[in-house]
Amino acid sequence: MNLKKLELAEKYFVVLALTFFSGGLTVGGNQLTIPPTPGIIPSYIISLIRYFILTGSIVLIVLRWKQTLSVASRDLVLWILVILILLSYIWSDLPGYTSSIGREVLQMSIFALYFASRFSLKEQVRLVAWTFGIGSILTLIFALGFPSIGLHGDDHPGAWKGIYDYKNTLGSMMLIGSLAFFLLPVENPKRGSLKWLGLCLPLSVIILSTSKTAVVVCFLLAVTLIFYRSFRWQGKVSVIYLDLTILVVGIVGTFVLTNWTSLLDSMGKDPTLTGRTPMWAMIIKFIMQRPWLGYGRGAFWAPGTKYPAIVGGTLSSQFVAPHGHNGYLDFALDVGLIGLGLFLFCFILAFIRAMKRAYAAKSPEDIWPFAFLLFLALNNIMESYILRLANVYWVLFMVTVLSVNLPKTRKVSQNENNSKIINNRLKSKYKNYRY
Repeated sequence: MNLKKLELAEKYFVVLALTFFSGGLTVGGNQLTIPPTPGIIPSYIISLIRYFILTGSIVLIVLRWKQTLSVASRDLVLWILVILILLSYIWSDLPGYTSSIGREVLQMSIFALYFASRFSLKEQVRLVAWTFGIGSILTLIFALGFPSIGLHGDDHPGAWKGIYDYKNTLGSMMLIGSLAFFLLPVENPKRGSLKWLGLCLPLSVIILSTSKTAVVVCFLLAVTLIFYRSFRWQGKVSVIYLDLTILVVGIVGTFVLTNWTSLLDSMGKDPTLTGRTPMWAMIIKFIMQRPWLGYGRGAFWAPGTKYPAIVGGTLSSQFVAPHGHNGYLDFALDVGLIGLGLFLFCFILAFIRAMKRAYAAKSPEDIWPFAFLLFLALNNIMESYILRLANVYWVLFMVTVLSVNLPKTRKVSQNENNSKIINNRLKSKYKNYRY
């Protein structure tokens, strides 16, 4: 019984940590402003939670250090990238600032290592689903019961943001939750209704957030995942799959390239993607000034630097850009083309492994790594969600990279091991008895 309670406590710990990294504890605050706007939860409590997660992760890693080392050794390039990010204060214009926010990367990486080494892929999907299922319920409560907190004001009238800091953040989080519920393994048919309820609620919240990026990415992911679940390769080359892919990509590509201006106008946007393209052009110029190692993590967009105003000046003399609205460009600003190259290497290798796993999937959770990596790739084209701030994207990216190549039969739970041993002994002892 004590072992079961300990495992349950660990799961609560993971849900708390994922909620923290997703920004779900801001509740009325905004991490995107400079300086960040505090929410209804006092900042000292947030700090206590931060260090509780860091300390707890370290302790739990030490308790299972052999297993943790085995998982960590599966992708050494990933750890080279983490070290590069942590050392970026050396060449940063603001070494003190970059060093101080380095704790975010350290905390995210340590927790990700614990999460990947402790839980199986099936358990990971369940915990992610629980996290954002709770997040969607709390969003519903605050949006309907406390609209001054859960809804945007004059900047985006009527748009939901729930317990998160911004409507796009809400849409992105609910999209992760939708993926987790869609791929949630349900062993008890009686709980199937809870799975579909958990899927419908985040999808509804995405629409209410009015995040167009989340809606578009959600549609693309839905089409892809439904296709994968219906026409899995099961390890075999499929000519039908190849033909359908070429057909779908050709139709969509032709339609979008021919009508992209009309499409954007119909979504309330302009052909410059709401000013993103002029910003991107200016950001690329700054990247080329420091191409190899960048400006140090967070230094380019740090408060008081000249760069945000210069980039924002491409749109308006009064606009100070908070970030580049593109995760890959911001990554290059942080750690240069070397860092971006290491990230893309890890991503592409993990994506190939995830595709192979998805092709031969016999359980829905085996498609999760492919689904999340595809989401991450698409979502960071229009938003900056890879490495900015303390975020759940980097955590889940690391977890996915470290987990995607693990054996499907990997045993991570001591309680599961004990249960199997006991069951086998009972079967052996009583195999000649009938009841």
